[in-house]
Amino acid sequence: MAFRQIRRFGDPILRMAAEPVTEFDQRLRTIVADLLDTVDAPGHAGVAAPQIGIGVRAFSYNVDGEIGYVINPELVELSEKTQDGYEACLSLPGLGFDTRRAQHAVVRGVDADNEPVTVSGSGLMARCLQHETDHLDGKVYIQRLPPETRREAFRQVRDQDWFWQH
Repeated sequence: MAFRQIRRFGDPILRMAAEPVTEFDQRLRTIVADLLDTVDAPGHAGVAAPQIGIGVRAFSYNVDGEIGYVINPELVELSEKTQDGYEACLSLPGLGFDTRRAQHAVVRGVDADNEPVTVSGSGLMARCLQHETDHLDGKVYIQRLPPETRREAFRQVRDQDWFWQH
């Protein structure tokens, strides 16, 4: 349908928990198509509906050639083993910080026909599933950083030209 502009950190929609999808209609199919078109751009591993200005529980992913989406996702499994690695976000362009995440994650939700969907993965896919689910809960990854790193991240956010355009 359409590539959508990404909302940037500071936009209130990124701080609100997204609403569960209850109507599986043409509007939802349009949202899904927009999420898939938007995540298909180079450098986009995942896009949550709030990042394109829509406060519903849905996200798309594009990791290692695997492209898809999940509606009403719930993280149902996180490994005890963790990974530390670089994480970035389309809503915080130009910034990235090492972030601890579970090494493996499983998300369950539904598709646009309200049929069950399960997505699981390790490494980058696990990071993506956790990152996008956080967006649906009104969280941005820098909120997960240790206090000292989080302070530095917020300082860097305030120094960005795009931050003051809200």
